[in-house]
Amino acid sequence: MQERLSDREIAAPAGQSRTRDRRFWLLAALPLLVVFDVIAYVFVPPFPPGQPGAECQFPVCYINGNFEFPAPATVIGQAPPTGQILSFTPGISSTLLTMWIIGGAMLIAAFFLGRLRKPVPGRIQNFSEWAYESIRNFGLSIGGSEAAPYIPIFAAFFLLILFCNWAGLVPPIGKVEFLRAPTSDVNITIGLALTSFFIFEAEGFRKLGVRGYLGKFFPIYEFRNGIGAGLIAMFVGLIELMLEFVKPVTLSMRLFGNIYAGEVAIGVITSLTIVFVPVALLLLEGMLNLIQAVIFSVLSLVFILTAIESHHGEEGHIAEEAMHGREAHPAPVPAN
Repeated sequence: MQERLSDREIAAPAGQSRTRDRRFWLLAALPLLVVFDVIAYVFVPPFPPGQPGAECQFPVCYINGNFEFPAPATVIGQAPPTGQILSFTPGISSTLLTMWIIGGAMLIAAFFLGRLRKPVPGRIQNFSEWAYESIRNFGLSIGGSEAAPYIPIFAAFFLLILFCNWAGLVPPIGKVEFLRAPTSDVNITIGLALTSFFIFEAEGFRKLGVRGYLGKFFPIYEFRNGIGAGLIAMFVGLIELMLEFVKPVTLSMRLFGNIYAGEVAIGVITSLTIVFVPVALLLLEGMLNLIQAVIFSVLSLVFILTAIESHHGEEGHIAEEAMHGREAHPAPVPAN
């Protein structure tokens, strides 16, 4: 007991000194950031986009020079025509290139984490296993055991979107022309939403079959209960069918709107204030980016589970037919 107490007494001052050192460097870094902000403003003043050295009018020019407007820059290929909403010009945009870099880094990290697993795990292996188990348990808490086969899809969506969201908060992404946060581009978010859409639609057809899945939207069997019941069921089914095509729109626009709005807010605040406010806003934006990644991945998982679920009306009709069959052909009573 004496040895344990002495060890604690020895370790406690060391831990307290490390905490004091962190606080000291943190407090010292804040005035240094302010000084750096002032020096940058004096020696590298903002200028209108594409006009270095020209006079910059406050505040509009300051704001315009700090962030990129919705159309992403073209890195490779021909830039799409301005003023057109849709174009078929082949090329690689800054957002697509950034997403490829993030996706490639994730694949490389997953490969090495899988190959370098050890019976006695180290810190990196412990952290990666803890992270995946946390994501897995969260997905299972939402969908139960039926969600187990789709946890890898859920985790992949969450991690990819999270890193794509956070990329916009890390220089030089967003500060150079050929790098930009992928999810701040509506084309990327639409692509992610369509990928999710094709996954849960394909799973619906695979699990229920063509007849069973389409029966959720065209419940013709309800006409057995009367013309009125059939028409109401068909009307509800058509509404559900239209809502299926609304799902990718809501997924993509919610993600794009929140991430791009965050970029605009950070650009405006950075232009008009000193370093303290942008740093606080970056922390808030990081949390909101995490929430948006959770929302997209959770909705994708819920849409998959909804697609593979049989129609309650059809199940009730089958159960009703089974009950009538039992009444018409009662089970024989065993003789004593």
